[in-house]
Amino acid sequence: MPLPDRRLPAVVFFALALAGCGKQGVKPPSGPLEVAPTYEARDNPEIRKRVNYQDQMVLAGESMRAGALDAAEKRVRAATKIDARRPEAYMMLAAIATQRGNEAGAGPLYAKAAELAPDRGDVLNNYGAWLCAHGRPAESLVWFDRALQAPGYTTPASALANAGGCALEAGQSERATPDLRRALEIDPVNAYALESMARSEYAQGRYFEARAFAQRRLAAAPATRSVLQLASQIEARLGDNVASGRYLQRIHDEFPQDAAPNPRG
Repeated sequence: MPLPDRRLPAVVFFALALAGCGKQGVKPPSGPLEVAPTYEARDNPEIRKRVNYQDQMVLAGESMRAGALDAAEKRVRAATKIDARRPEAYMMLAAIATQRGNEAGAGPLYAKAAELAPDRGDVLNNYGAWLCAHGRPAESLVWFDRALQAPGYTTPASALANAGGCALEAGQSERATPDLRRALEIDPVNAYALESMARSEYAQGRYFEARAFAQRRLAAAPATRSVLQLASQIEARLGDNVASGRYLQRIHDEFPQDAAPNPRG
């Protein structure tokens, strides 16, 4: 799934990770479904319940990968009837809502998942990302902090990148740079951290540094309209109107649906 063509954090969808397609250029947080252990269920109702839940979730992931959202939702809701205490189902319902264009409706589902899994870093990171993407960047920082403190969280670069980018959105530049640099120490090709660093350097008038981060971002993952526009603005500030124009031409060629030039710089 392509990154949104906006300055938003990489909201990482559990369902897409389950289905085998992660967010473009962003390392998805941990938290795929556990593979059902090989037990003999026979007369153990708890094991049967676990296996049935996992079966429904796996089938839901397959349906989502095939684009059958109604079937996927039906499977997930069946899973919640089996076990309403597992966060994965609510994360997948949120992903389905987003796929349908109901991003506002995804928020309460991410919140429910975070309520059920207060010590799962990936779940907390996803809810924070949703908050930031929906105009609540300052509030989102609390959730990224909680994700980073969660035991066993295996992808801290994702939460650090989101924290840094959202700190910029919240006007907290003093926090943004350390978080973004820490993210890049762990994951030097984290696309969101690189773009956020480019924006931070650009805002502070450090255009050569901004250019370097923008170029690294474009090498790390497929281009978005937003990063091409930023690269064009940086080149304009550096006085290279030819390079700036090349980026605008790429917008025209690669994003014809919204390729009207924006004012530079």
